[in-house]
Amino acid sequence: MKVKLIVAKGENNAIGKDNDLIWHLPADMKFFTETTKGNIVIMGRLNWDSIPLKYRPLSNRINAVITRNKEFSDPDAVVFHSVEEAISFYKIQENNPEAKDIFVIGGGQIFKYSLDENLLDEMFITFINESFDADIFFPEFDETLWNKTEIMEQAIDERNQYSFKVYHYTK
Repeated sequence: MKVKLIVAKGENNAIGKDNDLIWHLPADMKFFTETTKGNIVIMGRLNWDSIPLKYRPLSNRINAVITRNKEFSDPDAVVFHSVEEAISFYKIQENNPEAKDIFVIGGGQIFKYSLDENLLDEMFITFINESFDADIFFPEFDETLWNKTEIMEQAIDERNQYSFKVYHYTK
């Protein structure tokens, strides 16, 4: 079982504004869905709240929500009060042959914490070829600590208004 991060970000590290995505990129959303399905997704409560009700919980995934609010509960999510608590809970199942990988899917504070605390084994980062007006940004990190491989490229087309590349980072 590995702990992975998955994110799409603009050239200026923008990832969101007003608790929502800034762009609509069906090819990247398809990549996100295919990569995370059948696994565990960990997200902050604000990220959880930003998912439209018709898509919540994210289907074919275990949805784990991190919140400091001890009163928060949601029948569609497993609630934890720290990233480590969530990871430890699922890592206990590591010897189970059906154990899933854990994907950290946001938001900004959860990404920063996971990087700062060295909790990640792999990352999938979509680099969108555009800068955006945002209020949430992906944190800077030391790329020299990672092996980076391009795994996908998408040109602008009738469905994707920005071009992008997806990179897989491993240690």
